[in-house]
Amino acid sequence: MPNGIRVPEQGRAYNRLDSESEPDSIIPSAPFAERRKIDMKVVALVPIKLNSQRLPHKNILDIMGKPMCYHIVNSLVKAKGIDEVYVYCSDEKVTEYIPQEAIFLRREKELDLDCVKGFQIYRSFIEKVDADVYVLAHTTSPFTKTKTIENALSHILSGECDSAFTAEKIQTFAWYQGTPVNYDLNDVPRTQDMEPIWVETSAFYMFCKEIFTKHNRRIGFKPYIQEVNGIEATDIDTKEDYDFAVELSKQMRDGVE
Repeated sequence: MPNGIRVPEQGRAYNRLDSESEPDSIIPSAPFAERRKIDMKVVALVPIKLNSQRLPHKNILDIMGKPMCYHIVNSLVKAKGIDEVYVYCSDEKVTEYIPQEAIFLRREKELDLDCVKGFQIYRSFIEKVDADVYVLAHTTSPFTKTKTIENALSHILSGECDSAFTAEKIQTFAWYQGTPVNYDLNDVPRTQDMEPIWVETSAFYMFCKEIFTKHNRRIGFKPYIQEVNGIEATDIDTKEDYDFAVELSKQMRDGVE
């Protein structure tokens, strides 16, 4: 079973209604939570641009004998609980690189501009395709496993959480703006005793529709953190990232740890 954690503490989903400062409208009512368990429509979205600034043609570069974009889409179409998997791209040529089970949805070319933010793309898609839960996944995490997707999704479909995302657990000495963020310089702990820091890997974000449409967020108020290991946490954005992923895939093929 893939590792995961409900924030802020293990074994308990974070309900912001525990805080007197949060409005009652943030967490769905009990009847809605019960309904979610039964009839929620789940749609996966994979935004793809066939060219990239930092790493040209990144999404169709070869990883393990397939285009990079193929792998995350393939993991999604195999995942139980997801009703439809969409590839959102301005170029129909992308259909040559993805599993045939995926649905191609053309997006406006204006959304390919470098100045466009991810949330503009997500909003455009959500306005076109209705669902109760959205699974936003990125092609740059080709080692994401189907069972990892299924585990995270189960915490939303049960009504326990309103969102989920992948993260890597880091237990080391971390600093921000000249100050340590997770330890006291006067009382240095052992790393194994430190409170972990969770770093988003961006492999996927799952959220109930109202989290995005009402609050403009991809992480809600009761999120589940899906822990991913070093391999699954691999994110490819640069030539160095790609070279590392290719070497990693060779080691996986050869059975090298």
